[in-house]
Amino acid sequence: MKLVRFSKKNDPNTIFLGVQLMDGVAQIHLPVDDGLLYSGDMAGLIKLSNEGKIDLRAIQKDIVSNTQKTYPWEEVRLLAPMIPSTILCSGSNYHSHNKEKANAPLSGKEPEFFVKTGDCVVGPNESIIFDALLTEKLDSETELAIVIGKPGRHIPVESALDHVFGYTIVNDVTARDRQVRFKPDGSTWYELGRGKAFDSSAPLGPCIVTSDEIRDPQNLHLRTRINGELRQSGNTKDMIWSCAELVHFFSINFTLRPGMVIITGTPAGTAWSSDKSLGGNWIPSEDGEKLIPAKDYNRPGDIVESEIEGIGVLINPVA
Repeated sequence: MKLVRFSKKNDPNTIFLGVQLMDGVAQIHLPVDDGLLYSGDMAGLIKLSNEGKIDLRAIQKDIVSNTQKTYPWEEVRLLAPMIPSTILCSGSNYHSHNKEKANAPLSGKEPEFFVKTGDCVVGPNESIIFDALLTEKLDSETELAIVIGKPGRHIPVESALDHVFGYTIVNDVTARDRQVRFKPDGSTWYELGRGKAFDSSAPLGPCIVTSDEIRDPQNLHLRTRINGELRQSGNTKDMIWSCAELVHFFSINFTLRPGMVIITGTPAGTAWSSDKSLGGNWIPSEDGEKLIPAKDYNRPGDIVESEIEGIGVLINPVA
């Protein structure tokens, strides 16, 4: 099931939950009237589903039997499928990405841990903001995002995927000139606060695919296109730490709760790889798809497409 949040074009201020279909969106009508859920509350839906108070299979059955209201695409506007309170982020988690960039001392040795918040999130077709006072080197990273369903702390790797509600796409937009810093001896360190967390730095969507439809999150193809040029092409099997291992890792620090999101790193092909001043080392793709190296970072007018197999394509302009 592909879950979405949306508004109607003739009622832009009301947010609804829905299921993405081929020809539009089916609105989810929930029989919850005791204050547990408000309009458009995806995190609440996830929590109540985990607690057995909402049956997603029954919703799917109603949609198939045409008992739920369906809107064609031209009548709706997709929003970010959720606004997570916390986005737990793992950097340097692909072998291919680590080969193309300057690496900090912990790169490849343990997940590089940083955080984004709901304030960073924009939805499909919303703008990534180029702010020259913040950065001149705005970069994009397509990443598989894990949506937590079942709460837990110190979660074993062996049962970690039992805590996953579903998966979505996040573009980990990065201010590279804020992130990458050099010591006098030439060694690199990362400033992952201002470099990673800012307005519109986490485009998210277009939907959340429930985990029953993605049996193996370690075999999904990822692509990034900018203005139609293929910049990134990789597979989640190239991750250094698997989705299950990342759930375990972050649960050591936090009690993972329904609606929290974990993003899992990006493959090779970022604009950073073409920036020798920041230690970039662009390498042609190893999987047969021809990549086009970036001539520049993201600029106003660019169109960024982040695609993950089984989920869809998240499209955002740069403005």
